[in-house]
Formats: sequence, structure tokens, C-alpha cells
Amino acid sequence: MHSSPPFNAPAARRLRAALGMAPGHVAYGLRAQYGLVVAPETVLAWERGEISPSSVELTALAGVLWCSPGELLAEPVTLREHRISRGLAADELARRIGLDTPSYQKMEDSGRWRGNERQSAALASVLGLTLAQFVTATGKHEELADLLRSAVTTRWQAYVKPLGKLLPIPKAHLERVLEQLHGEYQSRMVATLSWGGGQGEAGNGDSGREFLGGIVDRFWHVAGGAA
Repeated sequence: MHSSPPFNAPAARRLRAALGMAPGHVAYGLRAQYGLVVAPETVLAWERGEISPSSVELTALAGVLWCSPGELLAEPVTLREHRISRGLAADELARRIGLDTPSYQKMEDSGRWRGNERQSAALASVLGLTLAQFVTATGKHEELADLLRSAVTTRWQAYVKPLGKLLPIPKAHLERVLEQLHGEYQSRMVATLSWGGGQGEAGNGDSGREFLGGIVDRFWHVAGGAA
């Protein structure tokens, strides 16, 4: 069973008010236009953030409120949330990126994208994803973090190839980014060690953990997050 998309309750309330509609009018529209039986109390509960509409209800609500589904969503994170925010059905997105619907649906349900390079580029284009959004939506965030932590703490050159397979970034640019991050991490280690004594070692551990904890954000800052 799918979880509800990240519903933007204040936006729904604002859009309804702008149209001069009461919750009962929305409920009537959902039934008359989409065959959905939703009580006015449920519409109010959506707007208070107490519960969230299902994907089908959200799409219908957008139609009743004369807006796009994306206007009723908070910041999308998962592949499914990005698709819904664009108002696309799974079969339509699958067709546009060159996949059969069952294969695409399986990847969306599992949260693990396994498309090829051409399909990945099409996915990012159709959904308007930045590179950072693509990595998170396709379930590759932790893999990226692990590779980056290894790259900056050991020999970064050994991680150009695996990172290149994960991210559509030109090799020369990726090499420059990894070299810079490696240098930043090593400089931090050297600086804290130079303080000397036990305090230096403790500081080094804390400083290193802090850097590694934010390695993905730092990577996007240095590399640029645009697809």
C-alpha cells in the first residue's frame, strides 16, 4: 500500500478560499466530477493537516481547485512524489522514459531506480529533477555518501569510476571536486592534529566526523546541483 504524498494543507485551504468555495462545495465537486465520496469534514481535516488525501484524491482535488497537483504538495522527495507533483500517471511517465509500466512501477515501489543512462537522463528531464533531487529520488543518497566518505579519507582517485557510474557528471569535473574535498578533509585533520596532545586528537575526531557527516551537502555545494 502506498503512503500518502506530502500534502501541503495550507495551500489547499488558500486555494479553496481564493475560489470562494466552502468545504461542502469541494466535497460535491469530488463526487460529481470524479466519483469520489468525500465528506466536507474530510476536506477540513485535509486542510488542517490532520490527514492527507490519497494520490487519487489529491489529483481529483487539484481538478476541483483548478490547480496542478504540484501546487498541493510540499517539497517532493521520492520518485513517486515527483511524478505526482508533475501530474503524471505511472504509465505515461514510463512511456516517456522508455520503460514498460510494470518495470517502472516496480522501481518506484521499491525506491530503487535501475534504469540505464538514457532512461535516467529522460527521467530527470521529464520530472525536472536537479542532480541532487535525482540522487535522493532514485534511492542512491546513502550509496553516494558512502563513496564520498571513502574517497576523502583514502585515495580519491580510486572512486572516480564508481562515482561516475552513479552520477552523470563529466569525469574531469568530478576529479576536480573529489580532489578539493579530499584536500579539505585532510587539511582539517592536519590542522587539528597540529594543536598537539589529547585535545588535538579529540578535536581531530570531532572535526573529521562533522565533515564526513555533511559530506553530501558539501559535495553538491562544490559540484553544483544542476542536472
